[in-house]
Amino acid sequence: MSSQNLELTIGWLYPTLMSTYGDRGNVITIERRAQWRGYDVKVLPLDQNSTAADIKTVDVIVGGGAQDRQQEIVMRDLQGAKADAMRDKIENGTPGVFTCGSPQLLGHYYEPGLGQRIEGLGILDLVSVHPGENTKRCIGNLVIEVTASRLARDLKEMTGSTPYLVGFENHGGRTKLGKVEALGRVVYGLGNNGEDGTEGAFYQNAIATYSHGPLLPKNPFVADWLIQTALRLKYQQEITLKPFDDSLAAQAREAMFKRLKVSLPNPTAAKV
Repeated sequence: MSSQNLELTIGWLYPTLMSTYGDRGNVITIERRAQWRGYDVKVLPLDQNSTAADIKTVDVIVGGGAQDRQQEIVMRDLQGAKADAMRDKIENGTPGVFTCGSPQLLGHYYEPGLGQRIEGLGILDLVSVHPGENTKRCIGNLVIEVTASRLARDLKEMTGSTPYLVGFENHGGRTKLGKVEALGRVVYGLGNNGEDGTEGAFYQNAIATYSHGPLLPKNPFVADWLIQTALRLKYQQEITLKPFDDSLAAQAREAMFKRLKVSLPNPTAAKV
């Protein structure tokens, strides 16, 4: 089966409500890198006008950050059959990248600095709590080593190197993980809570992170993993993506490592 016969549908969670920090760049990166390889790509907004049937059609899911008020609006809408469809997609291995507010929605609950607790979908075993208005936000550059075992293995197989992610965090909430696996170990920055050294979460094929920037343009190999995983699941074939020359992205990552004075033993580089 040639790439021209393959289609990929990106489900974009509430694009008008949950794109506070430019995380639409993640959607664009997946879309472009799939199109450059000859795949047909459709971007489907999953918002108040969508149905559970729409959610069931997507092959990869992207969710961004939001303010507390917007999160409340989303959670009032993402109920019933739509919530069940989202749970089914993630439980059955549909890959996705969920940033900042999105992991909080997928967790058990989020307690804002002001207002009532926002109940989540309970897909990820984590809770998020904002310590209060007078607490400093977690803001700044972020570098993590991917430690989620299966994802780290897959990314190392794709790139030939230990996977490190570069990003930017900006969040008031602090996340504590239950039995869910952390996405990675903080090398630079604060991560989930600034205390236990964890960042994000990884469950089935869902990547949850506080890393903005957006994440995927800075770490394009993760976008390729999402595309490859989605296509393999959809078509039940051993699909392997042709690598790109990502040397410019690799140089930008190296520049950031040097700027932050982070010395990495074997950072992920581009295949050329």
